[in-house]
Amino acid sequence: MPMTENITHLSNAHLSLTLSDLGAEMQTLTTADGREFLWHGDPAFWAARAPLLFPIVGRTRDNWVAVRDHQAEMAIHGFLRHGVFTRVSHDDEVCQHSLSDSDATRRVYPFAFQVTVTHRLDGPTLHVIAEIENRDTDAMPFGFGFHPGFRWPLPGFEGQQHWVTLDNGAEPPLARLEGGLMTRETLPSPFVQGRIPITPGMFDNDALVIPQGAGDGLQYGVESGGHLAFRFENLPNLALWSKPGASFLCIEPWHGLPGETDGTEQIAERPFSVLLPPGDVARFGWSVTVAL
Repeated sequence: MPMTENITHLSNAHLSLTLSDLGAEMQTLTTADGREFLWHGDPAFWAARAPLLFPIVGRTRDNWVAVRDHQAEMAIHGFLRHGVFTRVSHDDEVCQHSLSDSDATRRVYPFAFQVTVTHRLDGPTLHVIAEIENRDTDAMPFGFGFHPGFRWPLPGFEGQQHWVTLDNGAEPPLARLEGGLMTRETLPSPFVQGRIPITPGMFDNDALVIPQGAGDGLQYGVESGGHLAFRFENLPNLALWSKPGASFLCIEPWHGLPGETDGTEQIAERPFSVLLPPGDVARFGWSVTVAL
């Protein structure tokens, strides 16, 4: 399998994937006919491509978090995306990365942990699994999420209306955000029978955050049939996001939500936070199938 110092290449007859050791972050996702489906990370809009979110999802009040009496500054989405992972194993179609706590992480998040991330190609499907192990002696609170960005419009479907369609056909309400924090109010659902058109301007006021009810899968694509089909595992929250004027759509399945405008700094009290017992492992996953 071709590999450089920091980039790993996976491929099969349908897809090619490149991964960076920095953040275990996907860099490209390309079909056999050369179409690139992942956002390219243009820093004029958003320099990331598919960061991992841990130990918080979203913003905090004044960029501060707390675990009991331990307080620290923490930027949006936590620190995992800035960590250099170790490649544990890899072959043509599978790569596994891991990252453990360090002196630097313990200064802001006082726990011993290990995060293991596996990317696997299976025909036209990419599977991504993250396992969070609590190696500490105390229960460990955290939020975790995936934040992949995909091309909008999808390559080969320029000029066509794009839609997100929830597999469950639901019409879930949105969280109302103020400065990136959630209020106690909700907004009416923009979905009609599980469908929402992706249009310019829809993210001018920040992400569309769905606290619950979006289900375990969705499709992103066009009426003529070309789409990406997503499935989610142990990820009850969902956000859709883009930067105004940018040519990407982030489809973000989470287990954990942004802090609340009237909430505390405690990670354990953030909505949908996980409280993982010592020695336990929590598993989260998503997959995307390219259907053209």
